[in-house]
Amino acid sequence: MKKKILKIVGITLLVIIGILVAIPIFLESKIGTLVRNNVNSSINADFDFDDADLSLISSFPNAELSLKGMRIINTTEPFKGDTLFYASEASMTMGLGELFKGAGEAYSVRKMSVDGARLYIVLDEDENANYDITKESDEPAADFTFELQGYSIDNATVTYLDRSSGIRMRLDEIAHTGSGDLSLVESKLQTNTNALLSFEMDSVNYLDRSKLQLEALIGIDLEKDKYTFLENQAMVNQLPLVFEGYVQLFEEYNQVDLKFKTPSSDFKNFLGVMPEEYAKNLDQVTTSGDFMVEGTIAGKVDDTYIPQFDIQINSDNASFKYPDLPMGVSDIVIDAAVKNTSGISEDTFVDIKKASFRIGQDYFTMTSNITELLGNTRVTADIDANMNLANISKAYPLPAAKDLKGLLRADVSTAFDMASIEKKQYQNTKTSGTASLRNFEYSSAELKNPVAISSMEMNFTPTVVSLKKMEGKTGNTDFAVQGSLRNLLGFMFNDQPIRGQFTLNSDTFDLGDFMTAETTISGGEGEKPKTAALKIPSFLDVSLQARANTVIYDNLNLKNMSGELAIRDQKATLSGLTSSLLGGRLNLSGNVSTKEARPVFDMQLGIADFSIAETFKQVELLRALAPVANALQGRLNSTLNLNGLLTEEMTPDLATLTGNALAELLQTSIDPEKEKLLALLDSKLNFLNLDSLNLRDLKTALSFENGLVRVKPFTVKYKDIAIDVAGQHTFNKELEYNATIQVPAKYLGKEVNNLIARIDDQQLKNLTIPVVATMKGTYANPQVSTDLAGGVKQLTARLVEIEKQKLIGKGTDKAKDLIGGLITGKKDSTATKKDSTAQAVKGVLGNVLGKKPQDSVKRDSQAVKKDPVKDAARDILGGILNKKKKDTTKTKKDSVQP
Repeated sequence: MKKKILKIVGITLLVIIGILVAIPIFLESKIGTLVRNNVNSSINADFDFDDADLSLISSFPNAELSLKGMRIINTTEPFKGDTLFYASEASMTMGLGELFKGAGEAYSVRKMSVDGARLYIVLDEDENANYDITKESDEPAADFTFELQGYSIDNATVTYLDRSSGIRMRLDEIAHTGSGDLSLVESKLQTNTNALLSFEMDSVNYLDRSKLQLEALIGIDLEKDKYTFLENQAMVNQLPLVFEGYVQLFEEYNQVDLKFKTPSSDFKNFLGVMPEEYAKNLDQVTTSGDFMVEGTIAGKVDDTYIPQFDIQINSDNASFKYPDLPMGVSDIVIDAAVKNTSGISEDTFVDIKKASFRIGQDYFTMTSNITELLGNTRVTADIDANMNLANISKAYPLPAAKDLKGLLRADVSTAFDMASIEKKQYQNTKTSGTASLRNFEYSSAELKNPVAISSMEMNFTPTVVSLKKMEGKTGNTDFAVQGSLRNLLGFMFNDQPIRGQFTLNSDTFDLGDFMTAETTISGGEGEKPKTAALKIPSFLDVSLQARANTVIYDNLNLKNMSGELAIRDQKATLSGLTSSLLGGRLNLSGNVSTKEARPVFDMQLGIADFSIAETFKQVELLRALAPVANALQGRLNSTLNLNGLLTEEMTPDLATLTGNALAELLQTSIDPEKEKLLALLDSKLNFLNLDSLNLRDLKTALSFENGLVRVKPFTVKYKDIAIDVAGQHTFNKELEYNATIQVPAKYLGKEVNNLIARIDDQQLKNLTIPVVATMKGTYANPQVSTDLAGGVKQLTARLVEIEKQKLIGKGTDKAKDLIGGLITGKKDSTATKKDSTAQAVKGVLGNVLGKKPQDSVKRDSQAVKKDPVKDAARDILGGILNKKKKDTTKTKKDSVQP
């Protein structure tokens, strides 16, 4: 009986487990489709998810539905295609019965969790909201009853952007938990929140990832739609705040009534507002005086009104001193308020009646009034300061990299409104005063060397800030700058470009002093780190006239440099730059633009009387354009036009380089042994000595594109030998060139010269043979071949034919035609017939042996086993093709040598 009962129980459990496993399999796709359709039917947006997972076992006796990769994307303008919400995973726990409810029935949710959520709330300039996606419908929406035992939000980010007011708020790394039974009409919700808060308005950053902690017990009255803060405490960085009040929702508006304050008046509360890196070990800081923050926010919120508020920040005669620093800060006075007394957002104002402090004998005092904060903002401000900047780090724990030195004196007043700034109506603004800096020193991880400014003086007027002088030094560089800035207020408060004109004078200006280590951006797993591309700031609109006795760039020293630099629209334009360099003069104009993803440049260079050896030793670009110049000695004139992309190191990317160049060689000689290609060519042709080649006044032209350099044909003269050169090479030093050498016959050996002498015709004295030298391979491993053998054989045959025609008495006209063909390069049809050359050779040999001409004619059918043309060519080539050897016996070269 027991066994039967156990068997029944076992079978029952297996059936139940089987059902728990099977139900999710059958319902997952149905529930996923149901959720997707129900949500999409009620919003003007696209709701979707990557995967739906239903579990009954892990949450038994409840069901848990998880949606992974959940997202809501706007489908209407002006936010079409923008993501409103995304979550890596969202899950809900509910009773099993909820899975079988029909459409229109209320759903009861007991637990919720969201992980990796990203919420983007945007209001555009016309106050359109991207979250306004609910469809208007006369049908009531399906009810949800929250019987929550708990809910959680992990690793979430909320971004709020109001483009019309310039307000941007962001909460990062949100971790929020809450518990309470929301199914009751009146309940209490216990919450705990941690996040990083950033707040920006009009491009001014007021909070940057400040730590925010909030513990709140919220009373909820669902019947009245009222939410009351009962027991609440917040921390902003290390500033504590307690608050109370309520928020109540009505049909046409919302009602707010909140009060908050610091729980004590200890001045440490002020230090707690500072970022954590500047406010360490506050419990050891000695303070006196008080610091209070308190405020009220009350009123209704609708399309017209905001709550009225009054936030007071006060401190009187306070001081603090860190135990490990030699100086303290005293006489601290803060009397400031942020208010709105009308409920109209444009009427918000900030009133700083006084903000001042002292460090020893140094002082700083400021007063300011900012009205119509969210409208046509109006600002008045006065600053009076006399500070030894080195004392700041003696009284306040600045990071070592932020240490300052120098004496600051400033007395500046200003009054302006934003509308006048936007319209550039500077006559409606008032700015006056002076500022000076002496013996200023600043160092930072972003700078290669500390910057030392020995003296700087500035005058302020409504339209211009005059820089009377700024003299200083960094690394090897000294500088003296004068000039003026315009539109400083527009730059500071309205994102307008700052305009300026300056002159720069320097004895030594080392560009390496302004180069910092490359900034890299980590890639994903398996990706190489990327180097951040250098960007010219878009807000700069300045011009600079510069003169320097010496400018150092990498391994180049530019002497007596002068030129003009203009920066505008993320483009730097250089014009009229002149300098002494590499023993000559350099002229440079062009521009570099960083507006695109990769920097683009366009340059024109003029080179006059440069040392060839130094140029191709120190300038990588010119080495790539003409590698054989490594073997040249002398001087060079050139013009180059080039454009392309720049690398992360701001050097030309040779693969993208396009342009052309013209070059003229002055007082040039060649050392073939310095370049493998020339040394190999020199060894192949015994009648050429490249080290004696005179390239004076040679002019060449080349073009380059897509990594290929094309050299336009040019001709050089070696004594009475003309050499025509053309071809191309790549930037990775693959080459393909032809040199056509017009070799006079007199250099081809005594056999050829004997034939010419026997013919005894003046026209043959200028006879040449074209020899083509083909150069391929790479500059590191070149390959050189010539067609000299074939050319000599052809020449010998034609000379023999000419002599034959003269000897057999066929008339001088035929011989003259053959000679003319040799001189002009035309072929004689009779010379191309089969065996005609051999017959002519026989005739020549017959006459040489004293036999009659007719004998040679009669014996044409008899074979002559030796080919005199081949023999003559072989003798000639023997002297030409032998590899050159050093003349150790100091004997004269063979007659084939020029």
